[in-house]
Amino acid sequence: MSDRVLVADDEPANIELLRAYLDDAEILGVTDSTLIESAFKDFEPDLLLLDLHMPDPDGLEILRRLRGARGSLGFLPVIVLTADAGHIARNSALILGADDFLTKPLDRQEVVLRVRNLLHTRQLFLQVKGSQATPESGSQQ
Repeated sequence: MSDRVLVADDEPANIELLRAYLDDAEILGVTDSTLIESAFKDFEPDLLLLDLHMPDPDGLEILRRLRGARGSLGFLPVIVLTADAGHIARNSALILGADDFLTKPLDRQEVVLRVRNLLHTRQLFLQVKGSQATPESGSQQ
C-alpha cells in the first residue's frame, strides 16, 4: 500500500509538480481551501503538504482547524509550502503544528527527501502505536 499524501495548494501547477516528484505516493490534490478539511477526513492522509498563502481560509487557519483532528490521530506530519521566508509566518505555522517547510520554488530532491523522512517517521509511529495495543484478555477468574 502506498503512502497517502494530501496536497493543498491553490495553484494546480504546484499540485501536478508534486505529483510528478512523489510518483510512488497516492496523491489527492485540493485547490479550494474550503474543501481541505473534508478532504482530510475522507482521504485519511499520512502526510499533508499545505500551501501557506491561499484564499480564505489560508494555511494558518487550516492548521488551526485541523489541530484537533491531527491530535486524535497521533503523529500526522504537515509540511508547509511557502515562498514566504519571513520568521512571522514560519513561527506561526510551527506554533500551530507544522513539522517542516518547503520553500517555493520547489527543489525536487529536497521535496523527495523531506517527504520521505516524515513518511518514514509516520510509519514508525504507526508501528509503535500498533505494538502498544493490548488485546482484551479472554480468561475469566
